[in-house]
Amino acid sequence: MGNRADDEGTDVEIYRKPLTDTVHADTPTGAPEQLLALLDRLGFERKTVSPAGTAGQTYAWHEAPSHLSEDEKRRLATRAVPPLLAAGYVVHIPDYLFDQAAYLSAADELRTQRAAPATASPAATARPRRTRG
Repeated sequence: MGNRADDEGTDVEIYRKPLTDTVHADTPTGAPEQLLALLDRLGFERKTVSPAGTAGQTYAWHEAPSHLSEDEKRRLATRAVPPLLAAGYVVHIPDYLFDQAAYLSAADELRTQRAAPATASPAATARPRRTRG
């Protein structure tokens, strides 16, 4: 049982399942737990199917929560792209799911988070001086 990410050669393939409103974030079979955990943190829900008995592989995929509106699903999917790219993953998201404003906002937040430690004031990182008393 292959999945869309296996077929497309990407680390994360984000798409709407045909004839549904379900937004998937598929990863290749055997994807590392770090990638799956990142998708969890980004707001996708992890789903799994285990084979009957002890033989066979458990399949995992992620979906945008079903209670979200279509626009919220698009924003969730798009906002996931900058952190996934920053972590070094190859991501594909089709134009019909891409929200430019959400992407720019997420990319800006990521830049701000990464810049925060570098812009800390020297006083905040200096060791307190001991005074003689």
